[in-house]
Amino acid sequence: MNLPDSHIPPQQPALQKTLGPWQILFYGLGSMLGAGIYALVGRAADSLGNAIWLAFLAAMVAALLTGLSYACAGSRYPKAGGAAYVTHRSFKYSWLSYVVGIAVMMSGLTSMATGSQAIAENLEKAIGMQLPIKLVAIVLVAMVGGIIYRGIRESMWANIVCTVIEATGLIFIIAVGIKFWGSVNYLETPGDTVEGGLGSGITLALVLQGAVLMFFSFIGFEDILNVSEEVKNPRRDIPFGLIGAMILATLIYMAVAITAVSVVPWKELAASKTPLMEVAHRAAPWFKGIDKIYVGISIFAIGNTALLNYIMGSRLLYGMSRQGLLPQVLGSVHPRRHTPHIAIAVLFVIVTGLILSGGVKALAESTVLLLLTVFTVVNIGLVILKRRKDEPKGGFEVPVVVPVLGALVCASLVVVRVMSAIQSSDPANRTAPLIAAAVLVVALGLYFIIKPKHDMGEVEM
Repeated sequence: MNLPDSHIPPQQPALQKTLGPWQILFYGLGSMLGAGIYALVGRAADSLGNAIWLAFLAAMVAALLTGLSYACAGSRYPKAGGAAYVTHRSFKYSWLSYVVGIAVMMSGLTSMATGSQAIAENLEKAIGMQLPIKLVAIVLVAMVGGIIYRGIRESMWANIVCTVIEATGLIFIIAVGIKFWGSVNYLETPGDTVEGGLGSGITLALVLQGAVLMFFSFIGFEDILNVSEEVKNPRRDIPFGLIGAMILATLIYMAVAITAVSVVPWKELAASKTPLMEVAHRAAPWFKGIDKIYVGISIFAIGNTALLNYIMGSRLLYGMSRQGLLPQVLGSVHPRRHTPHIAIAVLFVIVTGLILSGGVKALAESTVLLLLTVFTVVNIGLVILKRRKDEPKGGFEVPVVVPVLGALVCASLVVVRVMSAIQSSDPANRTAPLIAAAVLVVALGLYFIIKPKHDMGEVEM
């Protein structure tokens, strides 16, 4: 049951298999570690107190279910189309594959647009001079696009440098604060009662509430699927890199959480606008100018996210083109650089438009819902593929209960996210479900308006 890899003649240049297991691990780790953790700790402390480490642990277990499904799918089908390819292979509906691909791409593009503007704003603070934010953001996107155009190896080296820098910022906080470990009760929560004592406030509902919040700090592992076509040994390296990155991210997150509540009382963490900076100030008062250093780290962290989303988006457009879901030209590969140069250029134009539109923030709020919907579809798709007898096995297989549970968790999070958005007082949060639904409807409409000439649904599987 082999799908045609391309509607483009075989003599055309293709992506090169140059990536090894450690490059994939850094790719996944860089996708998950981000500037968001610096504020997330304070939000979690408000509801979980000293027990925020439990939320990270629970979130990892929930995220790992889908992560294992992606590792299995990547070892079976190393295709640049990623989730779009897996969706079509399982459901055999081109329209569904198209919608899934557009949803994934939109999540990456909005992240790039918001991230590049955040970098420009941080640069403005760092140099103390007013900058044309949108113009600087567009220039930054062009620079990132230039790196990706040059080659996947150069892109991965840039990712490794950025990942090391952003991880170093978190590891520094752990290193200077580890001497405070053991100074508090790590089960204390805001809901503790005098009669029950410390830890009496911990309930399954409380931990799950925190897990829902922390789950989003693990999003990013799914991008690995889109570079699987450039991995030397995807059957082995995709599972190693993806699962290894999730475990490393969990260890760093939990250590940071324990350090934070050990150094700063959880009530003060919850009230702080920059909780981890407060931790750094108290644990390392001797370090002068640390604020500016962490502004620099934030720039690298956000820049790395933009880099990896750009890589993901370009490979997704390339893969969907090769599937016949998008124009053939997007599947073109530069003969010398072996990168999808047309797709890279098209993404630059789209992201530039998003930056200039000024309405990207509201769209960004909806991307989590889009990704959770995609996770649900991919998990269900893997269940179908695993039950299909003539499907080839991968180098990493999981029991069918894993994608079943993964689908249930992600679908539940969609419901929780929608309900919380409806009840939120923030207009941006309230409109997020509507925007997410609109993206899916528009994507579906586009499919039927400009139905691909080469429809995989018409190809014998």
